[in-house]
Amino acid sequence: MTFNPDADVSGNTARRRGRGAVVAGAGGVGLLGIIALIAGPLLGIDLTGLLGGGATGGGTEPEGGSVIENCLTGEDANENVDCRVAASQLALDGYWEDHVEGYRPPQLIIVDGATSTSCGTASNAVGPFYCPPDETVFIDPTFFDLMQQQFGASAGDLAQLYIVGHEWGHHIQYITGVMDQYPNNGTGPDSNGVRIELQADCYAGAWIGQMTKEKDPDGVPYLLEPTEAEITDALNAANTVGDDNIQEQSSGSVNPESFTHGTSEQRKYWFANGYQNGLDVCAEPLTAAAGDL
Repeated sequence: MTFNPDADVSGNTARRRGRGAVVAGAGGVGLLGIIALIAGPLLGIDLTGLLGGGATGGGTEPEGGSVIENCLTGEDANENVDCRVAASQLALDGYWEDHVEGYRPPQLIIVDGATSTSCGTASNAVGPFYCPPDETVFIDPTFFDLMQQQFGASAGDLAQLYIVGHEWGHHIQYITGVMDQYPNNGTGPDSNGVRIELQADCYAGAWIGQMTKEKDPDGVPYLLEPTEAEITDALNAANTVGDDNIQEQSSGSVNPESFTHGTSEQRKYWFANGYQNGLDVCAEPLTAAAGDL
């Protein structure tokens, strides 16, 4: 249980898009979906055409998307993954409003099947990503099933919030100009792409370290203090999406020159560093020597 059951989360503005599409089963996405997740948004390319079983149209979605139904309390968020992702927006916005002057929140879209974005198609085959031109985080919660089924990650409640927090970190990088200062310069262990991703991991950890301070309009904390087991689970999620782990499982070999997100150990380290020490350490991945990442 991650959310305070009594918290009022009805103020979230998340929307669902893609309803009526044919959803590919998580078991059918495979490693290629994870690779598309990592490479696509970084390179600005829609890779969903390479993926088998994606989603196809079927019905008209409301303009702007539909509300996330039955998402009123923290208990709803604990019981339903769509609501859990939607409700996390409230705690994330509250945290970043306190730490970024002139903060403007991103839109959060819960993807049901597939929906179009300025960065390509968002679908359960591609996984969570942030689209800078849209200033929107797109998350298909079936990605968490993929992590469980394909990679053996438990992908529990807090691990899911880590992934949402990571994508929120990219929005912070966009609105604060970090993405302009460290533009895409290719792949590799010392690339800007890896540095940007590790900072987003640090941002997610810093938020989780302080997330119980964000409260609903009645003063009830949205989220409960994480347990040691939940933190371990979040670290396991960071480990799962490391470049070396994905490459090892997909091809049996590791090529550091193609890294885009950092190794499993790096991703765990920067999440834990942010969690333990807060935002003060999160500028370091951008300037650290390659051997210190």
